[in-house]
Amino acid sequence: MEIWINPACSKCRSAVQLLDAEGADYTVRRYLEDVPTEDEIRGVLDRLGLEPWDVTRTQEPAARELGLKEWPRDAASRDRWVTALAEHPKLIQRPIITADDGTAVVARTEEAVRDALSR
Repeated sequence: MEIWINPACSKCRSAVQLLDAEGADYTVRRYLEDVPTEDEIRGVLDRLGLEPWDVTRTQEPAARELGLKEWPRDAASRDRWVTALAEHPKLIQRPIITADDGTAVVARTEEAVRDALSR
């Protein structure tokens, strides 16, 4: 199990605390320092069953600068979104847990973290 976190994020800290409390075996990836590649982002999106715009923090300054709210959300635009996430990792919703069964969850709630633990 791996968790993508920003240590400054309270939801990330809560998720890590819950994983620790449950004795989970996991790896922390500080994705702002160890930036995921486009292929890694695609892989996580596949595991999540989501599209890149579903995990994009559209209120971030970089999102506003890029005009992301106006970008098309369709198959033809998917690569453009993935590139934006790789070039601006702050735009990636967090935390993301990749579970041992090959799935992943956006772990913003205790229930989502527990869901990942149960997989």
